[in-house]
Amino acid sequence: MTGQRSDARRNHTRILAVAEAEVAAHGAQASLEQIARVAGVGSATVRRHFPTREALLEAVFKQRVRALCDRAHALCAEHDSRSALEEWLRELLAYALAARGLADVLSYEPLQDEAAQDSCAASIGAAGAALLRRAIDDRTVRTDITMDDLLTVIVGIALATENHTDPAMRADRALRLVVAGLGANDT
Repeated sequence: MTGQRSDARRNHTRILAVAEAEVAAHGAQASLEQIARVAGVGSATVRRHFPTREALLEAVFKQRVRALCDRAHALCAEHDSRSALEEWLRELLAYALAARGLADVLSYEPLQDEAAQDSCAASIGAAGAALLRRAIDDRTVRTDITMDDLLTVIVGIALATENHTDPAMRADRALRLVVAGLGANDT
């Protein structure tokens, strides 16, 4: 965005602000045409700034994802590595429920190409992996658990519960069941 004209920067900022509100209200399927209309620009302008729906969603969630990553790094200093991992997973799930559409951004195949390494999913995966590695090293979590496994579970819970009357309650119950299965191998 550095080399853009001032009107292009204003459009980018306005589109992103409108997109945040629309995604909060309608989730990942928020209408790009509605975003363009409310932002006062054409659909082509939205697509010029955000060529894909995924690119727009990534931009919408980037700041909060950064905060979740910072939180994971802070929790790495906690004495109880398993509790730190569980707390971070709860916070990630809570945000995935509150920020409709984040689960869609996080639902991904394990990252293969370098272009995707700066994505929300890659950032969340790397931050959570440090917590997971510490819990595995402390032998409080099974050695066969991967960050991809945990993200798949978080995404699945968020998507499966988002339309319930009380999604947070249903999601918390599902996460408690999953966390019970994280226990260290007894072999």
